[in-house]
Amino acid sequence: MTPGGVAAALAAKAATATIPIVFVIGVDPVQAGLVVSLNRPGGNVTGITSMNSGLAAKQLGLLHQLLQRDARFVVLVNSSNPQIRLAVADVKAAAAAMGQPLDIVTAKTNREITPAFKEAVQKRADAILISPDPLFSSRPVQLATLAARHAMPAIYALREFAESGGLISYGSNFTDMFRQAGTYVARILKGEKPADLPILQATKFELVINLQTAEVLGLAVPPSLLAIADEVIE
Repeated sequence: MTPGGVAAALAAKAATATIPIVFVIGVDPVQAGLVVSLNRPGGNVTGITSMNSGLAAKQLGLLHQLLQRDARFVVLVNSSNPQIRLAVADVKAAAAAMGQPLDIVTAKTNREITPAFKEAVQKRADAILISPDPLFSSRPVQLATLAARHAMPAIYALREFAESGGLISYGSNFTDMFRQAGTYVARILKGEKPADLPILQATKFELVINLQTAEVLGLAVPPSLLAIADEVIE
């Protein structure tokens, strides 16, 4: 099983054409070149995707609802991610549909994350969306700390960010995704072939709001948001 994102899944696929591979990723596996079809993957690869890159519209909408005003958004992306073009196009379309300005800042290494936040401030961003990427998902404390340091409301795809001091997270429940991936591993061990197991898509999404962070940022979270949150950290 490959939990390290699309790069790890592609590396595993390149390494073997016979050993079964079950991935857990956040992008479209067909567009990423992992499988030929969602219904019939073919080859030795199958798995589950959260399609997190398609959640930009929802995430920007939540930020807009939280700020309760027009805002200039910025999105942080990993410029070395081979899926960056799709991720940027998705978030740009979401911002355009909302009629809100959007800028892009990039970081391809850990050292470039801090300068990226400084660039976001220079662009006069009102809020930042952290794109789902292994580079960022492995550093929730660093990103939450930088957002707080620059007094910038931020939304993330994983609940771990809100638990680490981030303001708000919205995305698929990866615990549930790994449970589903585990069932595929068990079925393969019992003799089924990855080629015959359709790609699963995450069905459980969660909204987590950190009220402590909201208070530090001077934000009053609307009751409408609190009402739909899966968890509120107080």
